[in-house]
Amino acid sequence: MAVASAAPGSTFCKQLLFSFLVLILLCDGCQKISLQVPSHLQAETLVGKVNLKECLQPASLILSSDPDFRILEDGSIYTTHDLVLSSKRKSFSIFLSDSQRQEEKEIEIVLEARGKKVPKKRHAKDTVLKRSKRRWAPIPCSLMENSLGPFPQHVQQVQSDAAQNYTIFYSISGPGVDKEPLNLFFINKDSGDIFCTRSIDREQYDHFPLYAYATTADGYAPEYPLPLLFKVEDDNDNAPYFENKVTIFSVPENCRSGTSVGKVTAIDLDEPDTLHTRLKYKILQQIPDHPKHFSIHPDTGVITTTSPLLDRESCDTYKLIMEVRDMGGQPFGLANTGTITISLEDENDNAPYFTETSYFAEVEENRIDVEILRMAIYDKDLPNTPHSKAVYTILQGNENGNFKISTDPNTNEAVLCVVKPLNYEVNRQIILQIGVVNEAQFSKAQSSQAPTMCTTTVTVTIKDSDEGPECQPPVKVIQSKDGLPAGKELLGYKAFDPETRSGEGLRYKKLGDEDDWFEINEVTGDLKTLKVLDRESKFVKNNEYNVSVVATDADGRSCTGTLVVRLEDDNDHAPQIEKEVTICQHAQDFAVLKPVDPDGPENGPPFEFFLDNSASKLWTVATKDGKTAILRSRQNLDYDFYNVPIQIKDRHGLTGKHMLSVRVCDCTTPSDCRMNIKQRESNANVSKVILGRWAILAMVLGSALLLCVLFTCFCVTAKTTVKKCFPDDVAQQNLIVSNTEGPGEEVMDANIRLPAQTSNIGETSVSVGTLGGQGVKAQQSFEMVKGGYTLESSKGGGHRTLESLKGGGQGVTDTGRYVYTDWHSFTQPRLGEESIRGHTLIKN
Repeated sequence: MAVASAAPGSTFCKQLLFSFLVLILLCDGCQKISLQVPSHLQAETLVGKVNLKECLQPASLILSSDPDFRILEDGSIYTTHDLVLSSKRKSFSIFLSDSQRQEEKEIEIVLEARGKKVPKKRHAKDTVLKRSKRRWAPIPCSLMENSLGPFPQHVQQVQSDAAQNYTIFYSISGPGVDKEPLNLFFINKDSGDIFCTRSIDREQYDHFPLYAYATTADGYAPEYPLPLLFKVEDDNDNAPYFENKVTIFSVPENCRSGTSVGKVTAIDLDEPDTLHTRLKYKILQQIPDHPKHFSIHPDTGVITTTSPLLDRESCDTYKLIMEVRDMGGQPFGLANTGTITISLEDENDNAPYFTETSYFAEVEENRIDVEILRMAIYDKDLPNTPHSKAVYTILQGNENGNFKISTDPNTNEAVLCVVKPLNYEVNRQIILQIGVVNEAQFSKAQSSQAPTMCTTTVTVTIKDSDEGPECQPPVKVIQSKDGLPAGKELLGYKAFDPETRSGEGLRYKKLGDEDDWFEINEVTGDLKTLKVLDRESKFVKNNEYNVSVVATDADGRSCTGTLVVRLEDDNDHAPQIEKEVTICQHAQDFAVLKPVDPDGPENGPPFEFFLDNSASKLWTVATKDGKTAILRSRQNLDYDFYNVPIQIKDRHGLTGKHMLSVRVCDCTTPSDCRMNIKQRESNANVSKVILGRWAILAMVLGSALLLCVLFTCFCVTAKTTVKKCFPDDVAQQNLIVSNTEGPGEEVMDANIRLPAQTSNIGETSVSVGTLGGQGVKAQQSFEMVKGGYTLESSKGGGHRTLESLKGGGQGVTDTGRYVYTDWHSFTQPRLGEESIRGHTLIKN
């Protein structure tokens, strides 16, 4: 099959021809199909087309037994990769299956290498269609974009050689036919003429790959599908445009000529690499337009500077109106415009300067931390940037550090302050030279060297004020000898009036004198000693004693100063030593003596040590290094305390005599010995405790109480052994002694009997009668001599008796009874008298 004719006016097609021909066979059933193919097949090559519907319809699964081939749903057979037929015949099968009906079919495909002739006339018995030998390539074809018609517009005609022998019908498929855009092309099935139905936009579809088919009336294809490529020729229907309608670039001011500012780009949708997309750039206008500072490369769109005179302070922003045109910039080309904004970056190319050439200020003397002046500057550079922020410096006139200058961050002004008091009497006017620079370094783009610093002068006038006395210097040192006696005068602290430079009219007082060594003269300020000055006093630090003084003028204004009395050391203290040392004979048989001299080093060591004659018999002392000595016993001594008289001399011969107490112990360390001795002393102190009067009184009262208790017990015991009768109610108030284990008897008057009682002076004999029918005899004799009382006595003896209490000295009744109340009346007064006598004895 070949292309017979093309549409008039169409351009030549640029597509290559197929490298081989394919025979398509449409079979009536599942028969064996033979196809003639070239010996070398490329990948994705259409081998042939089989009518699968005639064999099995519908087929849910289509498989190839040979992986070198793949089968499409319409029966087209394609190679999967490049294939070389090693033999003249190659066969494989196509398997069809229907899962619903559980039916399977097989079609055998036989590929024969080229070489056999195909008859021109098809016979009814032929199972394989043969293609004609002659093969025509399609004529290249193109379509014009945006064609105006008329439509349908003839594009091309295809014809098959087989039409000479058979009735051939033509058809096409592909994009524009049965794929998007649909119905753009159609073919006359009888003549093979292909038509286009409407205009085409190349930017949407730039080509259409189609296939043309030639088939007989019974559906067989005597020709291979013919690939057709319709290329759409570009029409310059799209104007170029800038990617960004407004583009912003920046470039430093004062930059060199030829500095790149930026690059602009434009887009053209027409066909690339054609005259339709060959763009040219141009600057139509610069705002402001004078002088011209920028240019653009017409092909690349790169913008560069043309002048080194870009000054941000003159103009900080430029606008460029740009044009881009296709067709190589020809006037008939399509064009578009855009705006480019170029901002100039600030450089520190302008030095700051003061608005005034000189300034004046006034300040009172002795004022500090006070603002006296503000100075403004002018800088053309961008505000609030390091290029314009000022840094101020006092160049001259501030040698004493009285002034400080700083920058106000809000106004950028210079702020001049006084930070150290000024003295009108010393200097009445000061002239300052002040300079200013920027925080950023000066740019050298415009000039080879930086400009000179801008300076100005400030004249500061100091105003006089009536001020109080001055204590200068704040600390004054005077010398004095150690041991200076009381009543001596020393030169005191002197203050003065800064106005008159004299101390007349000032009054002095002490503010501080720790040990009250001095009194101060109110008028002159001189000191007078109240005590002997002692360098070794605890109030003296580093040989110095401080006295604080306040000076006051007539108006009550004052100042304070310190007078330091530096004491010269005098050798007035002998070396001192600890009074007790310990020698542990088991550890070491000596003691180390370490004397201390309160005087200074020039009156201290080296020391000399001496023992008295009495001590040298038992002890030896040897100087070790001029500061210490070794004390050693001449022989082993008993463990005890020893008094050793010793003398110590300093370097100038001042001698200190000491009685050294040496303890000789059986210990390992001196601390062990010292602990034992302290314990013994503690025990000795306990034995020497003297009782106080309240303690003695408590002990006496306790002893008297104990004596009373013992006496009462004795009396009760004696009462139980004396022959007597109990009162009638004794059974109701007292327990009765019973020596029987049987049941008790009722207490009656008849069975409580006391026998007749015989008594002699000073002696009583008591017989205890029978109780309850049984008798126990007891003989007891006792005498109650305390206080001159007896239980029974003769009437002539002068003693009070129990009977005397009952009946005025009458004897005992026949019944021999003593009433209990009588016995109680007899004993209680006597117990009271004994207690009183005991207290009297304690007091005596």
